[in-house]
Amino acid sequence: MFFQIFLRFVSNLSTIVTGFLSVVVHWIPVLKKYMENTHQKKVIFSKRKSLPCIAPLLTTVEETPQIISARVRGHFPKWLNGCLLRIGPGKFEYGKDKYNHWFDGMALLHQFKVEKGTVTYRSKFLQSDTYKTNSVHDRIVISEFGTLALPDPCKNVFKRFMSKFEPLAITDNTNVNYVQYKGDYYISTETNFMNKLDIETLEKTEKVDWSKFIAVNGATAHPHYDKDGTAYNMGNSYGQHGSCYNVIRVPPEKVDLGETIHGAQVICSIASAERMKPSYYHSFGMTRNYIVFIEQPLKMNLWKIITSKIRGKAFSDGISWEPQYNTRFHVVDKHTGQLLPGMYYSKPFVTFHQINAFEDQGCVIIDLCCQDDGRSLEVYQLQNLRKTGKELDQVYNSVARSFPRRFVLPLHVSLNAPEGKNLSPLTYSSARAVKQADGKILCSYENLYPEDLEEEGGVEFPQINYGQFSGKKYQFFYGCGFRHLVGDSLIKVDVVNKTLTVWREDGFYPSEPVFVPVPGTNEEDGGVILSVVITPNQNERNFLLVLDAKNFEELGRAEVPVQMPYGFHGTFVTI
Repeated sequence: MFFQIFLRFVSNLSTIVTGFLSVVVHWIPVLKKYMENTHQKKVIFSKRKSLPCIAPLLTTVEETPQIISARVRGHFPKWLNGCLLRIGPGKFEYGKDKYNHWFDGMALLHQFKVEKGTVTYRSKFLQSDTYKTNSVHDRIVISEFGTLALPDPCKNVFKRFMSKFEPLAITDNTNVNYVQYKGDYYISTETNFMNKLDIETLEKTEKVDWSKFIAVNGATAHPHYDKDGTAYNMGNSYGQHGSCYNVIRVPPEKVDLGETIHGAQVICSIASAERMKPSYYHSFGMTRNYIVFIEQPLKMNLWKIITSKIRGKAFSDGISWEPQYNTRFHVVDKHTGQLLPGMYYSKPFVTFHQINAFEDQGCVIIDLCCQDDGRSLEVYQLQNLRKTGKELDQVYNSVARSFPRRFVLPLHVSLNAPEGKNLSPLTYSSARAVKQADGKILCSYENLYPEDLEEEGGVEFPQINYGQFSGKKYQFFYGCGFRHLVGDSLIKVDVVNKTLTVWREDGFYPSEPVFVPVPGTNEEDGGVILSVVITPNQNERNFLLVLDAKNFEELGRAEVPVQMPYGFHGTFVTI
């Protein structure tokens, strides 16, 4: 109808179109300049071509249980004495059964021991119950995130069918991170199981089940710590009243020597926005006084997960990106366990790793590595990561990049606060927090990086000088640049001046950077960065790299003649 009226009143359509196009052409540069200047610009990525194959970095390797000496080039500081402990998947098949997803591989523990300038290396597969059961049967018996264990082929047809209705066995293949509770080290993933570890021998000493101590069905592999050793974590629970996100506190000291996480408490429970579709999360933020939980529209469909075995699907099939929902920030007083009443929202995004969080002028400031598309989990299928040529390029170009962003959450918003006005008092941040008509606070972010970071493929695996600056105002963080599907550079980001420094060596892929401070210094970047750097080139050696954290220049490397797969997280333990 509108088009007919339009035609009736327009006698010379070509003149109108020509005029319209001339206006558009005139305004394109203006609009482009505006978009470039806005603090929440939409990032346009250059497509990557001819990516090298990284399949050797994602294949099964042999463990190296006997200690071997590394060949040191350059030098390791004499004050640097301790163990870099790393973990990640290292075995991707049993017999004819193959894992589907990068996250599924059996946990391989790595230890680089640095002492008076010398370096040694060893690695062992975690002797989890899952690893041992699969080994005995020479097939995948326990399901993982992206791989459903198939029924025993030795059973008859009826028994194989009925096995679909048996309860799912939960994996204890804890392949994500090293965590610490009451002075002991554990290896964690996101199920209810952790494995306690002797970090000297890399031997498992005990399996610990969170659900035996508190009413949770799992916990993250990224707890936070107070100065006194009190640990905080988050874990989900599922009951007749729906799903809850629970803030967990673990006391810093043991009452008895044999304790593990005895005394753990749930100090706050946050109801999920959707009863049967809670948010998936990998980490959370913590300041001196508050826990910050991000409820994001990466949803876990509990019905799909519960019925996955019957439907012949993996757990990962129950996770979906639903950007019709906004992302919400929940703030909890970690001393009282009280959930603050403020309703903070932002446009949909997904985050896997928080960088840091702190308080200033009545606000909580939280910095996160953010993606605008939450479908990256499904991309990290092993068949995708092992592709070559144009197919590999297509996979990479389909993945959302991760960029550091700052959000500001004003804590004391009165009922009389004006609508439509920025409530953030921080003059050093362009992040905004605007009260809406319904009383909710819409938060828009500040980008914490220069445009150069876009050419580096964004940044992930963020690390800071945690011991001195966690929960405090800070200036620097370190991470991996992602011009490939795994990290291909190390990056130091200055969030105050928005500059970055990059270390890269073509054909090599560095792991998550670990900051180790110089003893006795108060300088935020006074220390070194450690990273395990690997290559698919069989003619080159993998090595432990040490950089001066201040200028990002290489001090030395310790080469080992051992094949290593690309891993996840780690920590440095001083000796």
